[in-house]
Amino acid sequence: MKQEILSSAAGYRELDACLERNAVKRLLLVCGKSIERLPLWEYFLRLPQRLGVEVVRFSEFSPNPTYEAAVRGVEAYHRGKCQAIVTVGGGSAMDVAKCIKAYSTMPLGSDYFHQPLLPNDVLLVAVPTTAGTGSEATRYAIINYRGEKFSVTDFSLVPQVVLFDPQALSSLPLYQRKVTMLDALCHGIESYWAVSSTSESRRYASEAIALTLSNLEAYLGNDPTGNARMLEASNLAGKAINITQTTAGHAMSYKLTGLFGLAHGHAVALCVDALWPFMLSHTALCSDPRGEAYLKETFAGLAAVMGCPTSEAAMQWFRRLVSDLSLQRPAATEEQHDILKLSVNPERLRNHPVTLTTGTISQLYHQMLG
Repeated sequence: MKQEILSSAAGYRELDACLERNAVKRLLLVCGKSIERLPLWEYFLRLPQRLGVEVVRFSEFSPNPTYEAAVRGVEAYHRGKCQAIVTVGGGSAMDVAKCIKAYSTMPLGSDYFHQPLLPNDVLLVAVPTTAGTGSEATRYAIINYRGEKFSVTDFSLVPQVVLFDPQALSSLPLYQRKVTMLDALCHGIESYWAVSSTSESRRYASEAIALTLSNLEAYLGNDPTGNARMLEASNLAGKAINITQTTAGHAMSYKLTGLFGLAHGHAVALCVDALWPFMLSHTALCSDPRGEAYLKETFAGLAAVMGCPTSEAAMQWFRRLVSDLSLQRPAATEEQHDILKLSVNPERLRNHPVTLTTGTISQLYHQMLG
């Protein structure tokens, strides 16, 4: 499916045209409270009078959203007799919206989580308000079910339409800028070295990494052009991950967010920071069927994309970046370390190009945490 990209220019006229073209008269708006600070909020307030489109707002979810929140969203969708879903926000809002779309055509009130996911053509429009998750370009939705994170996955969950609105990023706090940028960068890096990488995914990942690095300072400085370019970089990284899935960096990060309250991109960056030097010094443990020589070429190619002369220089550049951004490294008890080393999804490790044992993972957690 080719994704339609809309511009926010000219008073969101392209979004008007999209709604009219799809004959949308009632839509579910999945968003957090932060939307009220955005120019886009006025657009939705005026939709009923301007285009006769009724807007049903759904905000009953939190970061790291739960299955129960998605169920409430499905109920709101049906109660409002909606025909389409528009989600405005970061990864959490998009995860909820994707699940609502996935469950919206199942029997109302049923156990959605354990049913086969059947594709549907419910229109899903995504407006990212952070430049990092790339969720608007992927088939994945991460949801908490009974205290554990699960991925709801289907290609039909990729939003058919994406609106890039750089103004939506203008009020992001500096910490959120740092961690969302790191999330996009780590998506590109992990996709580049993933066992499941292809020539197409490498192209997306390379473009995402180069665009992120060339606009890093402008984005952190809240420059409008930097904001616009980082939205593009995040989307490209999302397209890469949509092909390859993530690797150990993400697999090791999930429990960190729950145990220590770290933002997702923060946790992923700490994991990649610990993994990269281990990988370079243990290429003999290559798990990519293309072989160790290919893996070494991959690290060299990644360095070239980053503008670094060697694989070691690229790894050190990333480590300096994480250090310069002054990200907190929480201290973990031995009990927490035991929880962490057993929390990693072995399925994700199969996509990592260097074999990791439980002992190695434990060692890496000890290195990354205070």
